[in-house]
Amino acid sequence: MKNLILLLILIIYIVNPCLAQKKIWDETPEQKKERMEWWTDARFGMFIHWGLYAQAARHEWVKRREKMTNEDYQKYFDIFNPDLFDPSEWAKKAKAAGMKYAVITSKHHEGFTMFDSKFTDYKVTNTPYGKDIIKEWIEAFRAEGLGVGLYYSLIDWHHPEYTIDRVHPQQAGTKEEYDALNKDRDMAVYREYLKNQVREILTNYGKIDILWLDYSFPGEFGKGRDDWGSEDLVKMVRELQPGILIDDRADLQDYHGGWDFMTPEQYKVDKWPEINGQKVAWETCQTFSGSWGYYRDEYTWKDNKQLLVLLIESVSKGGNLLLNVGPTARGTFDHRADEALSKMGEWMKYNSRSVYSCTQAPDEFQIPDNSVLTYNPETKRLYIHLLDYPLKSLRLSGYKDKIKYAQFLHDASEIKIDKPAMHGARMELDADDIYLILPVTKPNVEIPVVEIFLD
Repeated sequence: MKNLILLLILIIYIVNPCLAQKKIWDETPEQKKERMEWWTDARFGMFIHWGLYAQAARHEWVKRREKMTNEDYQKYFDIFNPDLFDPSEWAKKAKAAGMKYAVITSKHHEGFTMFDSKFTDYKVTNTPYGKDIIKEWIEAFRAEGLGVGLYYSLIDWHHPEYTIDRVHPQQAGTKEEYDALNKDRDMAVYREYLKNQVREILTNYGKIDILWLDYSFPGEFGKGRDDWGSEDLVKMVRELQPGILIDDRADLQDYHGGWDFMTPEQYKVDKWPEINGQKVAWETCQTFSGSWGYYRDEYTWKDNKQLLVLLIESVSKGGNLLLNVGPTARGTFDHRADEALSKMGEWMKYNSRSVYSCTQAPDEFQIPDNSVLTYNPETKRLYIHLLDYPLKSLRLSGYKDKIKYAQFLHDASEIKIDKPAMHGARMELDADDIYLILPVTKPNVEIPVVEIFLD
């Protein structure tokens, strides 16, 4: 009898793997979908990496790269004064670019808090600036109707009890060396500090839409869920802010409720990510250039088309794009970021209908050459993004009797559906193929979009 019960339990877990997971909290798939709906509809957000490293202006990992001690790094704290910081201006720029939400660093790996914490003196209110940047930022972005998220680094290169590991500025080489460096450090003290600060940012600023924890690196001389106390931490987060969305970097991927969305960083996924054969919510975080923080002399900036393709391709595979800005130490956006945001905003002004509330197109629709498809399941409209503008006609294989109308999205001008003129040439046409007859001259749009009204 006992063996039969065990067999039945095993069968149930195979049929529904979620039952085999440890649970952070109880939530049905339908409840989770409803909780995340605003975010999956939004599709486009702004990431903001800002901290003391903006003054060095040579990458947010400058302390680690140059193996700086706390004493070496102190000069940035002593003079931090972003006197030109205008969060309302930032919020307006994000909104004009077509972004629906934003996530800002409340504390990065350097350990400096951009909020007024009672658990540390290493905070923005003790710098010459003297004000709570997170408070100012949240109020401004909420005023523009944008969702607000807070990034919080699990890593801390400043805290005296945080044990030195393989990504720390003072990293060692052998176990004996690490043991010697960490002899007087107590990770349990830091773990409580971490939990206290997360409680602060989720208690002192009203409703927070997203918590972006970053990041776990288990293995030799690394850190994972036990080091952070991730299970208790995320349980606390869920209790404090039941509607919040949490990323997947606290090393709780195998916990039901331990995370809400995957976060592929700095690369484009080949297809909609899956776990156990089930598509999952995901968001790719990307930079304009090669750095997250302000980097004065970094010049590998993506052009407008590359950035738009990042957005469109993410949506076409059911995901979001979180695009990063690294403000300067004066509190302004780099002129190159301003220009990039402005160009994306111009395209989004006319073509955002192909992004918001859109997702991967049904499999029945073949993707035309040099194009990307998105689909709005509510309006039943299909969007063809023409990455390489065709000559006069666009062949749609298998679309016959599926389309009732076609137009350019940017100006709502009709596109005729017909067969192309083929003088002096033979072409085999499938019975289910149709053609969109396009103007010879490409519209004055970086990536033209054809809006298809489906039958």
